[in-house]
Amino acid sequence: MNKFFGHLCTINRHKMYVLKTCFKAGLYKQGLLHDMSKYSTIEFLSGVKYYQGGNRSPISKEKEVKGYAPGWLHHKGKNRHHFEYWIDFAKNPHDGLIGIKMPKRYVAEMVIDRISASKNYLGDKYTPVEPLKYWLNGKDFYVIDKDSEFLTDYLLTMLSEKGEEELLHFIKYTLMKNKDGDYHEEEGKLILD
Repeated sequence: MNKFFGHLCTINRHKMYVLKTCFKAGLYKQGLLHDMSKYSTIEFLSGVKYYQGGNRSPISKEKEVKGYAPGWLHHKGKNRHHFEYWIDFAKNPHDGLIGIKMPKRYVAEMVIDRISASKNYLGDKYTPVEPLKYWLNGKDFYVIDKDSEFLTDYLLTMLSEKGEEELLHFIKYTLMKNKDGDYHEEEGKLILD
């Protein structure tokens, strides 16, 4: 299969995983609109050029070759389910870059995105532990708000220990019960407001 259709199939398969999983979690709008920017010229063409056979992100390859990935810079700037979208200067610019607290619906979508990407790239080798392993592998280097990090840890740990069905039930009926409510970590526990 050529790179164009291979990449198109990979992103369509990913979007279908996300769509189905978001719908199960009650995140209908996010399921429909997830990653639409992947079809933009800057993201799609770099994805085709650095296509890795559908088992690895072309972004990683482009970074290896060029040192950065313009398509990724565009993608993270357009999609709120990436924690990188939520990085900005602190109120006092001399404090540098900080993570801004993510709304819980975007943390949930980020977790679903990670599940879907793991299924897409790992195929039959996927287990519910893989998204957590991926997250933990890079977490020490992330610029992310502490509450957003805690919620992500919480959800991915739930997935690894209790499975996808229980995770999605929790997202739909507990986490998103009060859609406008807030969340925070308190003494190692998730508190939903």
